[in-house]
Amino acid sequence: MTETNKQAVLEELSETEQTNTVVTIEKEGKTYILIGTAHVSKTSAEEVKEVIERLRPDAVCIELDEQRYQSMMDGNRWKNMDIFKVIKEKKTTLLLMNLAVSSFQKRIAKQFNIEAGREMMQGIESAKAVDAKLVLADRNIQITFARIWGSVGMKGKLMLLTQVMAGIFSNESITEEELEKMKNQDSIQSILDEFTEYFPRLKTPLIDERDQYLAEKIRTAPGETVVAVLGAAHVPGIRKEIDKKHDLKALTRVPKKSKWPKRIGWSIPIAIIALVILTFIFNPDAGVEQMWRWLLWNGSFSALGTLIAFGHPLAILTAFVAAPITSLNPLMAAGWFAGLTQAYMRKPNVSDFEQLSDDVYTVKGFWKNKVTRILLIVMFANLGSTIGTVIGGTEVIRLFIDSVLTLVNF
Repeated sequence: MTETNKQAVLEELSETEQTNTVVTIEKEGKTYILIGTAHVSKTSAEEVKEVIERLRPDAVCIELDEQRYQSMMDGNRWKNMDIFKVIKEKKTTLLLMNLAVSSFQKRIAKQFNIEAGREMMQGIESAKAVDAKLVLADRNIQITFARIWGSVGMKGKLMLLTQVMAGIFSNESITEEELEKMKNQDSIQSILDEFTEYFPRLKTPLIDERDQYLAEKIRTAPGETVVAVLGAAHVPGIRKEIDKKHDLKALTRVPKKSKWPKRIGWSIPIAIIALVILTFIFNPDAGVEQMWRWLLWNGSFSALGTLIAFGHPLAILTAFVAAPITSLNPLMAAGWFAGLTQAYMRKPNVSDFEQLSDDVYTVKGFWKNKVTRILLIVMFANLGSTIGTVIGGTEVIRLFIDSVLTLVNF
């Protein structure tokens, strides 16, 4: 493209900027065109195609990381998933959150008969069509979730999971006007919008850090003309951050876990065991009752959680047996054992992985698909074990106090 034609296109884009969907930035001899999109908007995909193919930039940046790019390009990606590895590496929560975002997008895309993420695919196709360098500009989604997870406490984690599951199971439809308003959010932010009201600091890893990461990748993209295809929520932040240099290593560093949760995690089982031993010394009968109540409360609630997720009978039994033991060891979790048992007894086949992206669209599909059922079993068994630990621990304390009072009265 000649310089004259390029300038003419840029002038037209400057007029488009009034709609807040396309922003042009001139900086240090380079031209950056930021296209703010909605991830489930047909109009956004058409706009991406028009801008890239008319302007013919040197580089096209898209709001994807390597993992999501490969998932988008490889239609058989789910077939290669090792569900046993997911459980063993403790990635069930991250996978559920990924599936939640996918479910949210697919529900809206199906309502409006459009393809979720079409604007990103259009960016890839148009970059190839004009022989532009494709730059994967977003931070790894697992790092983003890890930094989000580390920004909230236990209450926040429970609220986050609740909000994610609510996003999966919501049957609400939206209007076309509301769809266009989604251009002010990205796919992750939209499902967590209400949650961020309770935890404002979540905005830092979710939006601010990603703005900085995206801005640096766009700023350092090769060539004099760079087009960036982004969720519109990031455009204002990138306009502000693109003038600065950012340390990508710092932005991708997973924060070290605090030692306090581990210390608390060990102090609780130590306290429970100590109370049971002391109760046995004071009143052996009460000590036996303590043990039975600990076993029954822990095992029953974990088994109930597995049952709710439609677990195999052996997985339910595994949860019942494992929960009282794993509750006394912070390095283990009943859900892992129940999930592994379910995966062994009801091993997902190729069709389950093939249908995974469609089944997450509905509540029924989540329970029907063998892959997501395993993830639900892990989550609900662990949740049941946590509830059982609280109730069982309370019973242990109560019986210990009763034994002490009985001893004092004698």
